[in-house]
Amino acid sequence: MTSLTQRSSGLVQRRTEASRSAAADKERGSGDEAYEPRRGEDQEDEDQGDSKETRLTLMEEVLLLGLKDREGYTSFWNDCISSGLRGCMLIELALRGRLQLEACGMRRKSLLARKVICKSDAPTGDVLLDEALKHIKETQPPETVQSWIELLSGETWNPLKLHYQLRNVRERLAKNLVEKGVLTTEKQNFLLFDMTTHPLTNNNIKQRLIKKVQEAVLEKWVNDPHRMDKRLLALIFLAHSSDVLENAFAPLLDDQYDLAMKRVRQLLDLDPEVESMKTGTNEVLWAVVAAFTK
Repeated sequence: MTSLTQRSSGLVQRRTEASRSAAADKERGSGDEAYEPRRGEDQEDEDQGDSKETRLTLMEEVLLLGLKDREGYTSFWNDCISSGLRGCMLIELALRGRLQLEACGMRRKSLLARKVICKSDAPTGDVLLDEALKHIKETQPPETVQSWIELLSGETWNPLKLHYQLRNVRERLAKNLVEKGVLTTEKQNFLLFDMTTHPLTNNNIKQRLIKKVQEAVLEKWVNDPHRMDKRLLALIFLAHSSDVLENAFAPLLDDQYDLAMKRVRQLLDLDPEVESMKTGTNEVLWAVVAAFTK
């Protein structure tokens, strides 16, 4: 449970990786025409430039940003990504119309005091999302957003609630990315044990993801979170909460990096309570943001 309370201390320090900048520029720009959108798909939840096979969920995007390209695993020192991925699931389900917050009532409860309600139990087609949705639907009385992040992560002192934990999430997400042709599977020997790793095999997709995040706070910055695409806004918040946003900004030049970080800080300084009351917002999204930034 401590991981939820350790993120408001600020963004991590930059790790200078100038050599990656040139490599990233070379990889960009090729192969984009191979990913055309298919008709009949719900465009409000998906990236319009990708084909069905290469559309990624928020969980997959955050994991992809956190994975080391050659090694195929996340940093051993990252203790934030586990709960961050659970936050991704809640927002993904909300963006797909499966979850919402209970009515705020006459006295207007805070976002973190309001319970998560199952709006629709229709299958999403994603095993992890459907597993989380089943837990939320069947739990009475309902739980709050922060409680669900902790329960789905297994961060609870109540042994009667340990069954809510979603296990092997990173490995299952990595296998999804293998099936989508983004990663591959290898075995690595770490002296005392063997570990399954998932090195990057399709760099175009990752570079396009990195470019999308960079452009959101640079060339395409709109200075208003409610004019940003909800999925992209959620990705920036969740990547920061999972301690992987730094990886998307590492290739930037110094002045670009400083500007990007300044604008991310502007987003992090927003008051989720105020933002959630504006027209057209997704309350679950802002409740998750509140849980990670409180």
